[in-house]
Amino acid sequence: MTQTVPQGNAASGYTVAILTVSDGVSRGEREDQSGATIQAMLPVHAQVVDRRVVPDERPAIEAVLREWSGRGIDFVVTTGGTGLGPRDVTPEATRAVLDREVAGMAEAMRAAGLAKTPLAMLSRAVVGARGRTLIVNLPGSPKGVREGLEVILPVVEHAIHMMHGGGH
Repeated sequence: MTQTVPQGNAASGYTVAILTVSDGVSRGEREDQSGATIQAMLPVHAQVVDRRVVPDERPAIEAVLREWSGRGIDFVVTTGGTGLGPRDVTPEATRAVLDREVAGMAEAMRAAGLAKTPLAMLSRAVVGARGRTLIVNLPGSPKGVREGLEVILPVVEHAIHMMHGGGH
């Protein structure tokens, strides 16, 4: 499933693409609640320019991440595939395309999650940069998405500004 939204003026905010990684959603067996949660939580000046669903398969995930970073999208958010299930491969696919990791953001999400549930330590979510694109993995549940975005959204704009050559 692909939902392309016209790209707006980058000066009025930053561009975002949302990738839902889920076998069930890709087969039409479940609704994409996590992707919808991401879109609803973004600030008004964040412009969603693409939204897709892929199955839990590394080549599919990697291809979309490469495409979007090649298009210069500022902020790519994935949801799903970050746990310990045999088909949970989003962190591996993300690492394969990153130029560098931003471990502090992933650690902050896990630390905030641990304050609420010990299950947060099972998250394998990765955050990093590919070119000038910030890529963030979030869990596959709307609750996990909300909790993760609440932690990182306050620094996303600054991270994007720095990746585009802005100062501290």
